[in-house]
Amino acid sequence: MDHTRVMREKKTAPAERAAQHPAAFAKLRSAGLQALFAVYIYVLFKIILFKFSPIDFRFLWHQLQRSPDTTLRQLQLGNFTPLETVYNTFDPVTVTKLVNLTGNIALFIPFGIFMALLSSNRQITWFGVMLRSLGLSAVLECAQGLFSIGTFDVDDLLLNTLGGVLGYCLFRLLRAGQKARPSQ
Repeated sequence: MDHTRVMREKKTAPAERAAQHPAAFAKLRSAGLQALFAVYIYVLFKIILFKFSPIDFRFLWHQLQRSPDTTLRQLQLGNFTPLETVYNTFDPVTVTKLVNLTGNIALFIPFGIFMALLSSNRQITWFGVMLRSLGLSAVLECAQGLFSIGTFDVDDLLLNTLGGVLGYCLFRLLRAGQKARPSQ
């Protein structure tokens, strides 16, 4: 008899086990999402700040010890005119420019999805995601200038923010589609 019960428990589907212990499953799901989000942020910093190179803290420390004139020069090289880089993407069109344009949007789509998934009771709005995307993008753009490892570009702020909002909207549309579909 004991053997039969054990066999039945082994055959229990994961969804059924999750339904039997909803609080434990919710904690595990939340911890998993937070871990994935941390990995995503690490990869985001690695791509934007280090261009896929290894993260070298000695290099960053060296960059911080450079003269303030270097940082000022980096700021002067930056683009502070909204949509200038976007317009230049199409005059003339090159693969590199298109990859930069679409990459800035695509890199932040997961951010919008994570914001929707991680918000308590899913109460975050598109405006909240927009502000958070803009904030994270601003941190990354300013870090590029501060460490002299890139140039500040206001268009990157706009494109990254668009990507975050697109991710959020895609998530909401898919979620609404799932709820509208009848259970089978």
